[in-house]
Amino acid sequence: MEFEPKWIAWEITRRCNLKCVHCRSSSGLEAKGHPDFTLAEAKRVLDDIASYGKPVVVLSGGEPLLRADVFEIAQYGTDLGLRMCLATNGTLVTQEICGKIKAAGIRMVSLSLDGASAAVHDNFRNQPGAFAGTINAAKLFKENGISFLINSSFTKRNQEEIPKIYHLAKELGATAWYMFMIVPTGRGEDIMDELIAPEDYEKLLVWHYEMEKGEKDILVRPTCAPNYYRVVLQQAKAQGDDFERRTLQFSTGGAKGCLAGQLISLIDVDGNVLPCSYFPLAAGNIREKSFKEIWEHSELFHDLRNFKAYKGRCGSCEYVNVCGGCRARAYAVSGDYMAEEPYCTYVPKKMKNEKLRVKS
Repeated sequence: MEFEPKWIAWEITRRCNLKCVHCRSSSGLEAKGHPDFTLAEAKRVLDDIASYGKPVVVLSGGEPLLRADVFEIAQYGTDLGLRMCLATNGTLVTQEICGKIKAAGIRMVSLSLDGASAAVHDNFRNQPGAFAGTINAAKLFKENGISFLINSSFTKRNQEEIPKIYHLAKELGATAWYMFMIVPTGRGEDIMDELIAPEDYEKLLVWHYEMEKGEKDILVRPTCAPNYYRVVLQQAKAQGDDFERRTLQFSTGGAKGCLAGQLISLIDVDGNVLPCSYFPLAAGNIREKSFKEIWEHSELFHDLRNFKAYKGRCGSCEYVNVCGGCRARAYAVSGDYMAEEPYCTYVPKKMKNEKLRVKS
C-alpha cells in the first residue's frame, strides 16, 4: 500500500464541557498544561498540511465548539482546498452554529451517541442532558441540510445497546454510523475491566457483517476493530456471499483494518503528531518539524508500516495485510505497539500447522 496521509484528526482544544468515561485526552473545562494554540499557529499548521497533501482534516477536541475561532480555522482550511470536518459531542449545537458550519464550508460533522436512551448515554458521558443535546443537534443538522455521521463507543456497560443505537442513527438521518470498539487510553485506562470480552467482540463483528450486508440506507463501519476485515473475508467465503462494501464519504481512504501512521494520524493540541487518536506515543512535533518530515521519516511510523515485524499472532497471521491488529490497543494492554492484537481470538493457520507438527 502507499503510505500517504488521507485523514488527519486535529485536537484544536483539550477543553470540553463533558467528562466522558472513555475520553482519550481526559478532557475537562480546564486543560491545565495544554493551552489552546493561537489562530496564527492554526493557520501555519494548515498551510503546512496543505503544502504536502489534501487530506480530510477533522477539527476535534475536547469539544471544538468551545473555541471562539473554530469557524475561522475551518474557513481557512476550506480556502486552502482541504476537506474540513468537525467532531462534536453535539450539546452546544444551535441554529446559529448550524449557519456557521455551512458558511465555513465544513463538509461533514460527527456526533457522539453512546446510548439509545438518556439513562445510558448520560451515564457514559457523565453529564445529565447530554443525550437530549445530541438528539437536538442531529435534528438541527437534518433541518439545515448538514451531513452528519454518528460515532458510538462501546464497553460492557452499553454493549447491549448496539442494535438500538444503530436503528436510532438511521431514524435520525445520519449519513453513517460507526461502531467504535473502545481503546483504553486517557480516562479509558480507568475502565480497563469494562472492555468488551474478546468472545463478545468477535460475535459483535459477525453481527455487524450480517447487518451491513442488508443495509441500504446508511453507511456503516466498525471503528478500531481491524479484525472486522478478517471477519468479512471469512464470512463471505463461508456463506458464498458476493458482498461489495459501500464506499464511505470522507473515509480514512483505506480498505484495511488498522491505518494508524499509515493513512491516518492525529495532531494534538501541543503539536504532537500521533499515529491515531488513541495512540499516546508521538512521531514528532509539528512545532519542530514539518508534517511531511514527520510523516515520511518518523521511526515510529516506519515501524507501524512494517507488517512483517509484527509479533505474536499478528506476525504469523495470513490476514495481517487486511487487518494488522489495533496497534493502539496492543500498546495499551502490553506496552508494545508491535505486539499481537489482544482482543482477537483468531489463531493463524501458520501457528495451527506448527502445533500440529510439534504434536506429530
